[in-house]
Amino acid sequence: MLKNAIKASCFFTLFAASGYANHNWNNYHWARTTTAFNLQVVDSMTASWEGELVEALSRWSYSNVISLAITSANDSHHTRKRCRMVKGQIRVCNAEYGFNGWLGLATIGLDASGHIDRGTAKMNDSYTSYWAILGEKNHVICQEIGHVLGLGHTSEDGTSQKTCMDYSTDLDSQWPNGHDYSELESIYQHVDSYDSYANSSTTESIEGCNAPPDKGCNKKANNNVGADIPPMGVRVHKGRSHELWAAPRRDGGLWIHHIRLVPEGY
Repeated sequence: MLKNAIKASCFFTLFAASGYANHNWNNYHWARTTTAFNLQVVDSMTASWEGELVEALSRWSYSNVISLAITSANDSHHTRKRCRMVKGQIRVCNAEYGFNGWLGLATIGLDASGHIDRGTAKMNDSYTSYWAILGEKNHVICQEIGHVLGLGHTSEDGTSQKTCMDYSTDLDSQWPNGHDYSELESIYQHVDSYDSYANSSTTESIEGCNAPPDKGCNKKANNNVGADIPPMGVRVHKGRSHELWAAPRRDGGLWIHHIRLVPEGY
């Protein structure tokens, strides 16, 4: 059964990688019964990131279909390192997650119907030299939040599309552009039979784990997806600047992790 679940998650996520040409992430989206909706954001970022977070949320809220607002906050070191999911909400975190090869990590939970029902966006403070590049803090936090909303990349070859959903370091690529807003309208043009976003304080320990194999949160007994798979699941796609990982959820859904890799030299 577990093997079949892994195959299903790999297939689902590999198919998701093909969605980038359309600028959506396999049409992943939050379920809602109205075309426009409000997503609550849990702020788990330090003062060094507050300006970028507030601006990113404001820019994405220019959309006609999604509005993002901070409704709670906890920036303790322990909370930021764990960056726990909150059902029906987004949590945004920064911490020194270690020199593990990633700058940003966007994670979405898909329910059994394939709708996003929670998400996190993490920024890795270990790579201080990269964050010194003008505009890149804006660029990366904007992109990770964009993934949690259901967007893919406009390009992956380093060329500038003048949006935070590309991989360039162009100063014009710090924020969403008109095409991003149009894509969100396309993804969310229909309505669903239920809402996967909610007012909820329920938390679950489903975030990625930084512990060594079979240690701490990576112990088999603590693994939420099965005895032989770490919490991040399995890598199902590797690109020039990103990776995709997937793991089955106990409720029949999936965890999908989008990793922004550190460029060479950092």
